[in-house]
Amino acid sequence: MTAAQPERPPSVTEALGHHRGGPTVQRILLGTYLRRLRESLNISRVDAGSAIRASDAKLCRLELGRVSFKERDVADLLTLYGVDDLNTREEALELARRAKTPAWWRQYGDILPSWFEQHLGLEEAASLIRTYEVQFIPGLLQTAEYAEAVIRLGSPTAPADQIRRRVNLRLTRQELLSGPDAPRLWAVVDEAALRRPLGGPEVMRAQLQHLIEAADQPNVTLQVVPFHAGGHAAAGGPITVLRFPVPDLADVVYLEQLSSAIYLDKREDVDNYLAVMDRLSLVAAPSTDSVTFLEQILKEA
Repeated sequence: MTAAQPERPPSVTEALGHHRGGPTVQRILLGTYLRRLRESLNISRVDAGSAIRASDAKLCRLELGRVSFKERDVADLLTLYGVDDLNTREEALELARRAKTPAWWRQYGDILPSWFEQHLGLEEAASLIRTYEVQFIPGLLQTAEYAEAVIRLGSPTAPADQIRRRVNLRLTRQELLSGPDAPRLWAVVDEAALRRPLGGPEVMRAQLQHLIEAADQPNVTLQVVPFHAGGHAAAGGPITVLRFPVPDLADVVYLEQLSSAIYLDKREDVDNYLAVMDRLSLVAAPSTDSVTFLEQILKEA
């Protein structure tokens, strides 16, 4: 009898399936693939990090897709994990190359805060985006005129060209909702955001009409929290939770502040915010009733 052959390590496609997207998606996929290989062999992060001359903290960031791999490091890890099939190695190395291509938002680098770049990448990689807004319409659902009013509110002295480019950046973000592998957007909006006049009556009417039309998209769920619902779980401010197409990749909570943002991915933190979002969706009007609510506000505007 011949000895059993050792099981061949899976390729990236076999392990994770086919996923398209920008460099952030590629980093997340590659990091997840290499982490699964490492864990299947019971190799510690310390030992794997030593193989590529990195600390276990850096390897953790690599495996989470927070930073890009060098091709040499990917090759060394594949060797450590026993991946010697040339096609499998080339697929992983190609993923590393694609992960280093400039993202579309790099052209806005002069007006884009560094802390927001990570959000753009995570947003592009997400399969589900759950968001709650109390003061403004969610950025992914803003019209150009409403976006301009919001941006001017935060940057009253910015030159006209900078305002225009910031509006273009926001509108380009929105293209992911209608692109290939579009994520699902589940937005809960406080009535205050719908009634706060920004840009004048015509801008608000157009924005409300845009929300009604957006709610008709199959991948968009829109709910309104009316004033009569009283207090609710998300009293602290806006919340966004991003979920990704790779099942064992942790959700990320994004909390935007005045001049910075917080990103949370620890299970306890994420679970707390998911519970808040779940309670919000129960307090909010159902999506069909929310559209009726929007239509009523539009009549009053």
